[in-house]
Amino acid sequence: MAAISFDPRINRQMSKSSHGVIIEEIEGLIRVYKDGHIERPPIIPSVPCNVATVNDVTAKDVVIDKFTSLWARIYVSNRSGTLPLLVYLHGGGFCVGSAAWSCYHEFLANLASKASCIILSINYRLAPENRLPAAYDDGVNAFTWVRQQALNGPPEHQWWLSRCNLSSIFLAGDSAGANIAYNVATRVVSSYNPESMTKPLCFKGIILIQPFFGGEARTLSEKNMTQPANSALTLSASDTYWWLSLPPGSNRDHPYCNPLANGASNKLRDLRLPPVMVGISELDVLKDRNSEFLLGLD
Repeated sequence: MAAISFDPRINRQMSKSSHGVIIEEIEGLIRVYKDGHIERPPIIPSVPCNVATVNDVTAKDVVIDKFTSLWARIYVSNRSGTLPLLVYLHGGGFCVGSAAWSCYHEFLANLASKASCIILSINYRLAPENRLPAAYDDGVNAFTWVRQQALNGPPEHQWWLSRCNLSSIFLAGDSAGANIAYNVATRVVSSYNPESMTKPLCFKGIILIQPFFGGEARTLSEKNMTQPANSALTLSASDTYWWLSLPPGSNRDHPYCNPLANGASNKLRDLRLPPVMVGISELDVLKDRNSEFLLGLD
C-alpha cells in the first residue's frame, strides 16, 4: 500500500494568498478559502505514466469521461496469458490524491508485476469542489466503461483488453479509496438488475485497505489512540475531511461516512457482495471502526 505521511515543512512552502479568510485547513494538505479558492500543496510529486519503476509492466493513461475529466492509469504485466483485472481507487480523504502520485504509481506498478495482473487506477473527482457522491459516481462510471470496452472491443484498447480475464475482476482501494470501492460495489450489486450492469464482467472480490469511515459517536481507538507526529490522518483531520466531502448539512452518521448507523448493519448482511477482505492497521486511529465494519459484514 502507498504510505502517506505529513512533512510540516511543506506548509511553509504554500504561497501567500490574496484570497482572504481561510474557512478550513488540514495543515500541509489542503486549505479552503471563503471565496471558494482551494490550495493543495504538492506534498507528493505526480509522475507521467512512462516513468519506469519495474521492467515487466507497461503503463498508459486513458480518458474515461472527458466531460467530468475522469481518467485512469492502466498497468499491464508482461507475463504471458490472460490476467485478472484489479480496479483500484487511491486514498486521500476524498479531498487530495491522484492516480499520478509517485507513491501510487510505484506501488501499483510493482503490484501488477508481482501479482501478475492488470490494474486500472481511477483518478476520480475530489471534494470539496465535487462532494460525495461524485467519487462514487466516477467509480461506477469507470466500472461501466470497462464493461463497454469489453462488449465493443475498440482497437485502441486491445493492448490491455486482450490480456484481461473479464471473469476475474477485483475492486480495491486504500483509506477513502476503500470507502469508494465499498460504495461502488454496493451500488452495483444493489441495482435493479445487477447482472445487466456487470455481464460479461464477473466480480471475484473486494479488497479494502484501512477503509475510511466515521461516525458521530467516538470509538475507543478514536478517543484514546495517539497518532505519530507525522501521521497524515489524525482524528481532527478525519473530521475535516468529512466536513469537506459529505453533502452540505450532513453529519458523520450519514451512510457515506457511517455504513453502520441507524441499524444499517442488518442491511450490510443482506447485500450480495462477493468476498470482502478488510486490512486493519494496529496503529490506525480508525482501527476499532474498521473492526466494527468487518463484524457488520459477517
